[in-house]
Amino acid sequence: MNISVFVSGRGSNLQALMDSADSGYLKSRIALVLSNVADAAALVRSQRNRIPSRYIPQKFFEREALSALRESSVDLVCLAGFMRILSGDFIRAASVPILNVHPSLLPAFPGLNAQKKALEHGVRVSGATVHLVDELVDHGPIISQAPVPVFEKDDVESLSERIMREEHRIYPMAVRWFAEGRIRIESDRVLMDNLPPETNHGNLAAD
Repeated sequence: MNISVFVSGRGSNLQALMDSADSGYLKSRIALVLSNVADAAALVRSQRNRIPSRYIPQKFFEREALSALRESSVDLVCLAGFMRILSGDFIRAASVPILNVHPSLLPAFPGLNAQKKALEHGVRVSGATVHLVDELVDHGPIISQAPVPVFEKDDVESLSERIMREEHRIYPMAVRWFAEGRIRIESDRVLMDNLPPETNHGNLAAD
């Protein structure tokens, strides 16, 4: 399976995906990395890994990204710190699943500053969510979730760090499920077939 990763920032989730691909765990090839930020550190990471990578100005991003996806025969798109909302027209035209990872247990705290919102609301458990992208912000069908406890001493930095460790674990796992053909979508609900033992917690839609 060929994957494209869209990035805007430092690329820690991109690195987790690249490491999983290099080890064979992902059972997929990262064929293309696209960024809407010219100096994104994620682009440096992908170029060091010899992955075809491009900067596309935001004004032209969706149009040129669609062409690039087709040229690279991409089967799946992964958003990894991509800080723009994709239009419904793009999502439909892409004609491949688009995944995102978000630092909360959706539907709680969509959008920016999810960790700050969790602390402000005094929740005792936050976490990470991998979901399919639809036209609403951080809304699409949930594939996998991992809970992360919130401690009294936590600040945004410490909570973000622990959530990120779970993102790095469950994002490659979700991509692998797609590569293995375990994912089915029925009536906007994710159903998963014959999941391995590594999924013994945190998944909301197992068949």
